[in-house]
Order: sequence, then C-alpha cells, then structure tokens
Amino acid sequence: MRIAFLGLGHMGLPMAKNLAAAGHEVVGFDVMPAAVEAAREAGLTGADSGTDAAAGASVVFTMFQTGQQVLDAYRGVDGAEGLLSVAASGTLFVDCSTIAVDDARAAHELAEAAGHRSLDAPVSGGVVGAENATLAFMVGGSDEDFEAARPLLETMGRRVVHCGGAGLGQAAKVCNNMILAVSQIAVAEAFVLGERLGLSHQALFDVASNASGQCWALTTNCPVPGPVPTSPANRDYQPGFAGALMSKDLGLAEHAVTSAGVDAKMGMLAREVYREFAEGPGAGQDFSGIINTIRTRSGEGSR
Repeated sequence: MRIAFLGLGHMGLPMAKNLAAAGHEVVGFDVMPAAVEAAREAGLTGADSGTDAAAGASVVFTMFQTGQQVLDAYRGVDGAEGLLSVAASGTLFVDCSTIAVDDARAAHELAEAAGHRSLDAPVSGGVVGAENATLAFMVGGSDEDFEAARPLLETMGRRVVHCGGAGLGQAAKVCNNMILAVSQIAVAEAFVLGERLGLSHQALFDVASNASGQCWALTTNCPVPGPVPTSPANRDYQPGFAGALMSKDLGLAEHAVTSAGVDAKMGMLAREVYREFAEGPGAGQDFSGIINTIRTRSGEGSR
C-alpha cells in the first residue's frame, strides 16, 4: 500500500518507519527539510510537498502540532491546493495529531465533503512508544473506516480502541491526558513529602506501586531516578513527553471543559501548574520534571 505520512518529527518519523518496515511504500513530508532528509536516510521516500506525498496515496497520515495546521493542510491556504483536492477519491485520511475535538470534527466534515474517508486517531505512549510500535491509538470515525485503518494502526501500536464517531478519539485523548497530568503532579508531591519525612524513594515506590497509589505516572514515569530505570528522571528529565506538550494538551482540556460545562477543579489546577512549568524550565523537559518545581516551592532544590 502507498501511504503518505506528513509530519516527521519525534513521533511521526518512527511511526512512518514502522509502516515501511511492515512492507508499505511510505512517502513522507515535513515542513522542516532536515526531517525529510532524516526520512530519506531511514529508507523512506521523501516528497517535495505535502500534496506531492498525498497524490496517489491510499492512506494519508498527518501528525501536526495544531488543529489549524490540520485544517489548513486539508483545504489549502493562500490559493494553494490542499491535500483533499489532490488525493484520489475515497482516500482514507487519518489524523494522529492531538487537537481540539471541534477541529477534529471540522476536519472530518472537510474530508467527507471532498469525497474522502476520515478518522481522528491521536496517540499515547510518547517517543518510546512510537519507536517500539507500542503506541495506544484512540480512534474516532465510522466502523468501516476504523476497520480499514486497523491493520496499519496495529503496525504502529499495541492497543487500538475505537472510541466512537467523529472527534471522539480526540475526546478520549483529552480526558486521558487530564487524568495523567493530575496523577503526575500527585505522584511528584508524594515523593517530595516522602523526602521531607525521611522516606527513601525506593521504599515509597515499593509500597505505592503495589498498593492503591499505583498508576502509570508512578510505575512507568516515576519522577525520581532509581526505582524505574527507564523513566526520564534517570536521564536528567530529557522528554519522552515534554512539559510544553502537556501544557498544550491541557489547554485543549480547558477548552473542552469550558464547552461542556464541567466542574473540573483538579484538571484546571493541573492546567495552571503545567502552563507555568512550560513557560519556565519545563518547556524542554519531560513533564515528570514538575517534581523539581514542587521541591523549589517547598524550599529546596532539585535532587
């Protein structure tokens, strides 16, 4: 199958490589020339533009930063052709970006009006998941389109969940990441409290990881070095998932919470905590680095 993959960053390139490794012809494009060159070096076909990549593809994957970028790419800007206008009729568009639910639904409408099929399929699992093909996909769209895309998604991920109709993949993602943000802050606060009380990191981990405090933020993304050797804390908080991206996703959560009229005090507090973190030291750190902000505010430096 010929597949176009647009957006070859830290997540997109390894995802595209996994599709190519499964035997598909993958044509990639990114607005950064260095990313296209990296794709060529990895054995993919590099295109000169997104529309060049999409022309003749059976499936078009997008992995962008914002909903506006997705919509602009679909319909074109400043008189330029968009992806929808150059793709063959009935092409399946799969957007793996994390964007607002409203933008995802608008993208669906544009694709369908142009005679194409469409899914929103945001991912969870970070760079490591993208590299190891262990991502989780949350998918919105029709049953038929989901089944058509499932083999490709399973090539890149370990868990693929059909969440419902258009936009509901993004809805699941925004809910999941709000849970993650709140739990990561709670785990960090607990470790700082344990430090103050004289509890070793390992002792707290051994208890909480096998008790009611067990969660992904503890057992996979542990915010202190040692207990989980693969966590970012062991490599000076180099990001698997940067604080800036968590702040962006919580901005989407804030929009969804406001639109839906939900009283989400903890989620909105996490939004404020990560907004400040991303504006400071957390912009390029893993979001588990929030523990150092908590230590500083508690009157001590990082460890």
